[in-house]
Amino acid sequence: MMSGTSFDAVDVAVAEFERDGFERDGPVLACRPVGMVSVPLEPGLRSAIAGLLPPHPTDIATVCRLDTELGQLFARVAGQAIAELGPVDLVVSHGQTVFHWVEDREALGTLQLGNPAWIAEATGAAVLSDVRTRDISRGGQGAPLAAILDALLVLSGDDVRRGSLNLGGIANITVSEPDPNGSGASGREVIAYDLGPASALLDLAVSQATGGAERMDTDGARAARGRVQTSLLEKLLSEPYYRLAPPKSTGKELFDALYLSRMVAELPISLDDLAATLTELTALLVAAACSRHRLTELVVAGGGIRNPTLMARIAVNAAVPVRPIDDFGLPAQAKEAYLMALIGYLSWNGLPGTLSSATGASSLLGSFTPGRQPLRLPEPATSMPERMVIVS
Repeated sequence: MMSGTSFDAVDVAVAEFERDGFERDGPVLACRPVGMVSVPLEPGLRSAIAGLLPPHPTDIATVCRLDTELGQLFARVAGQAIAELGPVDLVVSHGQTVFHWVEDREALGTLQLGNPAWIAEATGAAVLSDVRTRDISRGGQGAPLAAILDALLVLSGDDVRRGSLNLGGIANITVSEPDPNGSGASGREVIAYDLGPASALLDLAVSQATGGAERMDTDGARAARGRVQTSLLEKLLSEPYYRLAPPKSTGKELFDALYLSRMVAELPISLDDLAATLTELTALLVAAACSRHRLTELVVAGGGIRNPTLMARIAVNAAVPVRPIDDFGLPAQAKEAYLMALIGYLSWNGLPGTLSSATGASSLLGSFTPGRQPLRLPEPATSMPERMVIVS
């Protein structure tokens, strides 16, 4: 189950996993997607989440209420998915991120709301939640978690210099680079990091300018009509975060309403021109990463794939072939939900869900909440799968 930084919907993906040849330690992990359910968040709940995020002040009573309401929502959506797609052994709930605490490049903590007890009670299944904190406790960034799926599905199996890009509220990328220590069996290591805003600032700009009547630049229409304002774009690109070396992570704690207002302060600009400029910002950040890692192909997932203006600007600026992750067997809209399912499989079998070269730590992820039966985990697997294939 995934509710991302755009907090527009709860996406649930159901999957079955099996190591090849029925051997728990076989090199290939087979994933059979069973189906997906997506439930939009009600406007009132969206407003409550937005009102909790920086720079808004809050209080512990508001946090408690939202933690409960989100837990109840996730429980209803999980129940709906089970009713439509069949019983499950484990529910993995990412929760709703409301704060990712980063100071001086170090991730110090993270908070996702949506108490898992509601899910366990409603479904009877065990629940894995709080999947980011363990990585941070071991010195990792806790993000981006997509690196493990990208490494197994998108980056393995051939010699193409491919990058895997996710466009949500924040854009993140995963690439494979030569291992400077030569310690990996393949001679390569997986690197993943947050690039910067994808829809975070764009959604905020549209919502503020329209008084909430519009929540996003639907179909990239405003950006398509607008003109990029070079002076503002240069100001945006001067953000120090972009020059940090990975591993690194960021979020709406940095790219918030105050940040946007500082960037556009005393600068006369229409909403369409602002949308065009923010869209170009994301495209240039992606293009810079493609150049830095000498990529020859880019695989894209996330909500941003529905924005044709953004996708066109990425293709022009990056100057590499761009294809959806659908080509690898997963729907672009469901990638992060299937990522949660994969993390659940790994944690259930005692395997790490993060890579030290990506987040900065190699960690078992999450905390288990028992369902109706006592929690009984299998004997841990003794090796990681080397790649994942999607089967029907």
